[in-house]
Amino acid sequence: MLGIRQKFLLGFGGLLAIILIIGGQSLVHLNKLGNSIDVILRENYRSVIACQNMKEALERMDSGMLFILMGDTREGRALVDKNEAVFEKEMGIELSNITVAGEGEKAARLKDLFQQFRVDLQIIKDAGKTIDSRREIYFNRLFPLFQQIKNTADEILQMNQRNMMDANNRARQSAAGAREQMYVLLPAGALLAVVFIVLTGKWILRPIQRLIRSAEEIKNGNLDLVVTVETRDEIGRLSEAFNDMAEGLRFKKRSDQAKLVRIQDSTQRTFSSLPDAVAVIDPDGRVDLATESAKNVFGLKPGIRIDDLSLQWLKDLYHAALAKGYATNSDQDRAMIQHFDKGEERFFQPRVAPILDREKELTGLVITIEDVTMVRSQDELKRGVLSVASHQLKTPLTSVRMAIHLLLEEKVGPLNEKQAELLVAAREDSDRLHHILNDLLDIGRIEAGKDRMEFKSVSTHAMVLEALESFRVPAQDQGIELSSALADDLPEVRVDPIRIQQVFANLISNALKYTSAGEKVTVTAKADEADVHFSIADTGQGIPKQFLPRVFEQFFRVPGQGKETGAGLGLAIARQIVEAHGGTIEAESAEGKGSVFTFSLQRADRALKE
Repeated sequence: MLGIRQKFLLGFGGLLAIILIIGGQSLVHLNKLGNSIDVILRENYRSVIACQNMKEALERMDSGMLFILMGDTREGRALVDKNEAVFEKEMGIELSNITVAGEGEKAARLKDLFQQFRVDLQIIKDAGKTIDSRREIYFNRLFPLFQQIKNTADEILQMNQRNMMDANNRARQSAAGAREQMYVLLPAGALLAVVFIVLTGKWILRPIQRLIRSAEEIKNGNLDLVVTVETRDEIGRLSEAFNDMAEGLRFKKRSDQAKLVRIQDSTQRTFSSLPDAVAVIDPDGRVDLATESAKNVFGLKPGIRIDDLSLQWLKDLYHAALAKGYATNSDQDRAMIQHFDKGEERFFQPRVAPILDREKELTGLVITIEDVTMVRSQDELKRGVLSVASHQLKTPLTSVRMAIHLLLEEKVGPLNEKQAELLVAAREDSDRLHHILNDLLDIGRIEAGKDRMEFKSVSTHAMVLEALESFRVPAQDQGIELSSALADDLPEVRVDPIRIQQVFANLISNALKYTSAGEKVTVTAKADEADVHFSIADTGQGIPKQFLPRVFEQFFRVPGQGKETGAGLGLAIARQIVEAHGGTIEAESAEGKGSVFTFSLQRADRALKE
């Protein structure tokens, strides 16, 4: 049985043989044609041209002799001398290009005749001879030599022309022979090529096409396919390997299916035991897996489409995660979704995260809905306790502050130095406690929605300058440069002026507190199509990276920044006020290089249109 290698060698070897034969014959005939053309162009053609030039030069010398005999000696001698040199040159060419049999004898005779001719020619040119004697020499000796030389040159010319005709005939015969051979070789080569193409289709192309169709069937999931093995060559062995591969895939598929069933069963059991509502969604938006709470509370049953649910907030989160390609939370991780389960009010925080493969292609999504009802109850309880405690403490604290104030003014009697020192310390601590209670009351009112804000259209420039004015003296006292960088065309903003000034006060006071003398604090503002963005930047000590995400939490204080850093409520209040205005606030910082707090407020022209 021939292998593919032998089949290729057989087919291509035949084609190569035909190509070599045709090429060899073409080279032989081309050499013959080249030799014939060389004879025509190089050998005979030069002799023909030389003989023609000699005949023309001889005739002009004869014309020059006639001028001399007619008395025009000067013109005649010039014509004779010029063409005598031409004749000698062309005769030299002929003597060096003897190519035809008998041409050498005639060329030698031509040379001898011209030597005789030159001797008598000198007598004709001799001015000392009489005209009659020169005429006699011309007609009796020179003219006959002229005829002999001319005839001899013509004979040499005819010999070369005949040889050129013979070479031309030989070239024609060679070309005709080559053409007849090509008429035989070309059809033979074409026939062999057709035979090889047919055999190639039978030996190679058809089995390969059968393998391609089988591979497509396997790609479509038909692993039960078996390729028929018809030969024992490389294609046959490839077909056997293909069948072995298909068998391996069938075994792997059965193993994977069993493993997949086990994984699905264990996954479903694990999901069922999870306390939170969790669901896995396929790329088409259908639920694949879900926990019991996801099924019972939110209707996320396997097979149901997300878009078919009545939960608009869940559909919005799902489509947002699809569009963005990363995890999406409800209102920046803080908003809670109110949902009634069996008539009971509960609160949840949903999160939708995409599942990506190694090529970053979407393979599904995970919906996690955390039950935060208990957390919300605890927060409400905490706020209630803080609110009650703040209200209950505010009245006695006011009395204490008033008593300290009266004692320091010595309304009830004089104080010694030590008493005064103790009362001043008590006044500072009571003032600090008073601010903390006010902050707690503010937070409680804002979170409860009881803090009614009076929104107005306010000039951005005037608002920033007013905020800066309150801190210019403290900044000068600390040796800190306090400046602003505002664009000229900033639009007005829609805000509650008192509350926003509280935001500026908290942020600027913090910046001054953590900035050393000789450094600076800068307030900037710039606008886009929807909002005006304000930034308070300082060159102070900065905030360590690990604490930056927590700076807006209530009662959080960055460790290691001194004892006089407050209760950790100022930034929390600032965030709540900004978010109550529909804006956002964020912080950036590099330890040792300073911090930048940025918040946004809605443009007045945009707010009024909405």
